[in-house]
Amino acid sequence: MTDLVVRPCPDYSTEGAYKALEEVLKPLGGLDWVTKGMKVAIKANLVGPFKPESAAVTHPALLAALTKLLRQKGAIVTVGDSPGGIYNKVYLDRVYAASGMKAVEAAGGSLNNDFSTAQADFPEAKVLKHFEYTAWLNKADAIIDFCKLKVHGMMGMSAAVKNLFGAIPGTVKLEYHYKYPDYNDFANMLVDLNEYFKPRLSIADAVVTMEGNGPTAGTPRHMGVLLASNSPYKLDLGCAALINLDRSKIPYMEAAYQRGLMPSDCSQLNIDGDLKTYVAKDFKNVAVRRDIALLLGDNVFTRILSKTAGALLRSTPMLDKGLCVGCAACAGLCPAKAITMINKKAVIDRKSCITCFCCQEFCPKGAMKVHRPLAAKLIGRL
Repeated sequence: MTDLVVRPCPDYSTEGAYKALEEVLKPLGGLDWVTKGMKVAIKANLVGPFKPESAAVTHPALLAALTKLLRQKGAIVTVGDSPGGIYNKVYLDRVYAASGMKAVEAAGGSLNNDFSTAQADFPEAKVLKHFEYTAWLNKADAIIDFCKLKVHGMMGMSAAVKNLFGAIPGTVKLEYHYKYPDYNDFANMLVDLNEYFKPRLSIADAVVTMEGNGPTAGTPRHMGVLLASNSPYKLDLGCAALINLDRSKIPYMEAAYQRGLMPSDCSQLNIDGDLKTYVAKDFKNVAVRRDIALLLGDNVFTRILSKTAGALLRSTPMLDKGLCVGCAACAGLCPAKAITMINKKAVIDRKSCITCFCCQEFCPKGAMKVHRPLAAKLIGRL
C-alpha cells in the first residue's frame, strides 16, 4: 500500500499542472472513489489576499486542475478557506481575486460563499473538545486538503496538518492562539482538527515553496514537485524531508507522533517516487522552540521545566524598524494585546507576548521577523 507519492511538476502551466496531478494521484487509486453527484470540498491555503507568485497560497492552476479532474468524475466542487481576518464575503472576495481563484470557476468549480459557522463536540480530542468551525465543510461528502508547503514562524512548517487550522473562522483563530499559547497544546489542537475532519486526500503544492520569513513574507523557492497521500501526517513527513527539517522540530508532527498517528521518519513509509531528488539541504527554515513536554512527555514536571527554559530558548517576533510603516495591523491582530504603536512603530510587551507569531504572519510589509535568542544558537539544535 502506497503511503506517499512524489511526482515532478516543473511549473504551473495549465497542461503541466493537470498532467502532474493525474500522475501524483494514480498510485493512490486516482479519484476512483469519487461518485457522480458527490460534494467535494477542496480546503486550499488562502491565507490572505496574496498573489499566486508570492508563494503564500495554493496555486490557482493546481486548484483548477484538481477541480477539472473531479468534475470529470461528476463531483460538485467547492474551493474555500477561512483566512486570517474577518470571515465575510467582502474580505473573501478580495482574497479570491488576489489569489487568482477565477481559474477554479472557469474549471467548473465554485468558490465558497457560505460564511456561517457551526459548533462541534469532539470528546475524543486531546485539547479541542468543543469548537466553532466554518459550516461550508458540513456540506461536503469528502474533504481534500490541498496545502501550500511553507515555513511557519510558530509551528516550523505549514503543510497539510496546519492547513486545517483554516477550518476555524477568521478572527476566532486569534482566540485559539490566546487560548493555547503553549506549543504542546496548540500542536495537539491542530492534530485534533485533522482527527475530526479526516480529509479523504492530502496534496502539497511544492512547485514553488516559501522559505525564510514564512508563512506570508518569506522568499519563494522553486522545488518543482507535488506530493500526495491519503494521510495528512504522512504527507507532512514527506514535506518535512523535502525542506530538510526533522520531524521533532515541528511541534504538531511531534504531537502526532506521540499520539501514534504517524511513523518516526520517511524510512518507514512506502514511497512511490524519488523524494531524495528534490530535498533542499540548504532550505532556509526558522528555529522553533520545541516544548520539553512534547519531547519528554506531557506532565506537570515537564510543563514547569518547559516554561522555565522557554524564556531563554524560545524564538520571538522582532521588528525590523526599517520595514515597519506604522500600519498597526500587528497591534490590531495580536490576540494577547501585547503590541502598541509608539511613534508609528510597533512595540512588543515581552511579558504579554505569547509567541504565536500572528504579527509576523500578517504583517503586510514583512517587518516582523523570527528572532532566535543567543542561548538557543549556542545550544545548537534545540
